[in-house]
Formats: sequence, C-alpha cells, structure tokens
Amino acid sequence: MRKVLLTGLLALILSGGAMAYSVGAYANDDPGRGLYLPSDITLAQAQLAIEAGLKVAKERGLLMDIAIVDAGGNLKAFVRMNGAFLASVDIAIKKAKTARGLNMPTSDLHRAAVPGGELYGIEATNGGMVIFGGGELIKNLEGTIIGAIGVSGDSVANDTLVAQAGAKAVLKSFMAALKTPKP
Repeated sequence: MRKVLLTGLLALILSGGAMAYSVGAYANDDPGRGLYLPSDITLAQAQLAIEAGLKVAKERGLLMDIAIVDAGGNLKAFVRMNGAFLASVDIAIKKAKTARGLNMPTSDLHRAAVPGGELYGIEATNGGMVIFGGGELIKNLEGTIIGAIGVSGDSVANDTLVAQAGAKAVLKSFMAALKTPKP
C-alpha cells in the first residue's frame, strides 16, 4: 500500500512539475496570458483594427480618432491622427462603447433612436451614447463579440467606412490563422 501511495505521489509531483514548466514557458510568449478572457480582443488585434482604419483614412485624406474597446466595453487602444478634431476623441470612444454595450452597430441604433422611434432618448442614458454611424462590433469566426471599434472625425459615412475596415481586418486575421499551417 505504501509503495502505491509513493508511486502516486511521485507521479503527481512529476506531472505538476511538467505543468509548471509548460505554463512558465507559455507565459514568456504572452505575459498576460491567463489574465484575460479568450473571447476578448487582444492588444495585437486592437492594433490591427487601428492600422486598417488608419490605412483607409490616409487613402481618403481623412483625419480620424479611432477607439477600440474590449468585450467588456473597456478602452483597449486609441489613436488620434494629427489634426483630428479634439471633440472626436470622446465621440469615438462613446461610439465603440455604445456598439458594444448594445451589441449592434451604432448606425442600426440611429434608426430606432430618432424622434418617435422605439428608443428615442436612449442617447441620454449610460453616461451618454452615440446614436449615429461609426461604431462597429468586432467578432471572431464563431460570431462571438470580442470588442468594438468607434471612429469619429469626418462624415458619418466615412466614420462608418473606417470602422468597418478595422472590424473586417480582425475577422480576416482569424481566417488567415486558420489557413496558416501549424509548426
């Protein structure tokens, strides 16, 4: 009986040691690993969305503020292009938070929030929401919302175009990862 217990204990110690090594090795790749939800946007993905948005903005000669929020609606990344409106800082962040908070693009919210609409007055709730285009959801391949992007600085149509480019870039990165052979 004692031999069985010692053998089991040795196996437990050895497996625990192997587990500690593998977790430690993995943590070196991503020091924050385990500190965020797997269905949350990563910093790399947020930066990818911003870069895609900046590319479209530069191609069109637009000056934009671009905000990314995580799955919980917390600010993850932000950029303000040189010369972009100062007022657009708050608007971009609120567009991203509004899209995530209501799980819909802000352009969809606009239709319901006009006078006489079912959600008329909603923009005055939750510390202020933005009810016009430029806020888009960021999803993974399964359709899970991992964050949102908010863009402000030009027309609603241009804000929406830039936001959609950022959201699509993240989705495309998931598709590319599927096609990449694993080592």
